[in-house]
Amino acid sequence: MRVISTDEIYSKMKQVILDAGVNLPEDVEMALKKAYESEESDTGKEILGQLLENAKLARKERLPLCQDCGVGVFFVEIGDQVKIEGEHISDCLTKAMVDAYREGYFRKSLCDPFTRKNTGDNTPPMIHYDLVKGDVLKVYFMAKGGGSENMSRCTMLTPASGWEGIKDFVVRRVAESGPNPCPPIIVGVGIGGTFDYAPILAKKALFRPVFDKHPDPEIAKKEEELLTEINKLGIGPMGLGGKTTALAVKINVKPCHIASLPLAVNIQCHSARYKEVVF
Repeated sequence: MRVISTDEIYSKMKQVILDAGVNLPEDVEMALKKAYESEESDTGKEILGQLLENAKLARKERLPLCQDCGVGVFFVEIGDQVKIEGEHISDCLTKAMVDAYREGYFRKSLCDPFTRKNTGDNTPPMIHYDLVKGDVLKVYFMAKGGGSENMSRCTMLTPASGWEGIKDFVVRRVAESGPNPCPPIIVGVGIGGTFDYAPILAKKALFRPVFDKHPDPEIAKKEEELLTEINKLGIGPMGLGGKTTALAVKINVKPCHIASLPLAVNIQCHSARYKEVVF
């Protein structure tokens, strides 16, 4: 049994959250540079250049990448040979987020859904746990902005809808979103599972690096097909036209009931702030 203290978890996660808010992931920045080089629209090219300059300045000045500093989302994989010693891990992660948002001067965006009164410290974060084999603890953090989250959807298709129905829903969802999620976007797609699990699959997909390939060649082909169709929409950077509407499409799949075809689309903005920490 491997023992990991919450003091260590707090220290690392606080720094990771601070870094996520000001430092665009390398793969996302590379994707923006690649899009800049290939973008044919003058306006789109200019906007991509501004996004790259924004990332550069945020990193240099340690300023938030975006005024929407997002909801704190954690996915935690705990090995069955790991013992967490100290306070409860949920309290530890919450404290790390609260302190990072305060020290980084990140906007606090959580509020009561009815009164709309701000909670004042960006709590509570959204924490998902998975128990896995082994003696490793993995914590994935994402600062998820409201503009892109608002454009996300879940539906229950009929099995007869098949791939064409899935493709139609995903592409239509991006088309209807237009400029709202601040493109170029990353599109997470969850297929299968149940009504509640498909959105989890979609959000988990957003943690995959932009340039990785799905291990299943057929799924990888479907990701490319969706990306091509989405970029044909011409929405372009920040919705002002161009061929770069999305940087990537990532699909997660699970078996589902014979009578169902759950489908979820979770859209991520160009400021894709995510980090992975392995303990």
